[in-house]
Amino acid sequence: MVLSLDELAWLMHMTPSKTRRRNAGISLLEIMVVLGIMALVIGVVAPRAIDYFGRAKSQTAGIQMQQIKGGLQLMYVDIGRYPTEAEGLEALVNAPAAATGWHGPYLDTNEGLIDPWGRRYLYRFPGADRAFDVLSLGRDGQVGGSGEDEDISL
Repeated sequence: MVLSLDELAWLMHMTPSKTRRRNAGISLLEIMVVLGIMALVIGVVAPRAIDYFGRAKSQTAGIQMQQIKGGLQLMYVDIGRYPTEAEGLEALVNAPAAATGWHGPYLDTNEGLIDPWGRRYLYRFPGADRAFDVLSLGRDGQVGGSGEDEDISL
């Protein structure tokens, strides 16, 4: 019995072949291998990404504190003194009552007075080693620490 090409194609289409059935879907083993590879990649990459993100916040705090320092120095030039601790860094945005010659605001908004972790920068006048200190207590909000929890001062 000799089959024509049309009959042969019809017969092959109707008869499920082993190779077709084997390639028709994804096996559980293949899914597990892919998930294992993804877990390995995430396990290696995620800690580094989190570390970079933490360092970026610390660097942002340093940049913001430099802007605050510049504002404090401009205020000193204008009124002849730094703000008192009672006036605080708020004096860079809103004129203190006793400040004659204030030509601010020296910072655009009050948001510049908040560190990347959502807390206000601390201001000490006079400072420990300088005319003033500006500092952030880092991620944990506690004195001391290391890494992202480390205090940042200017």
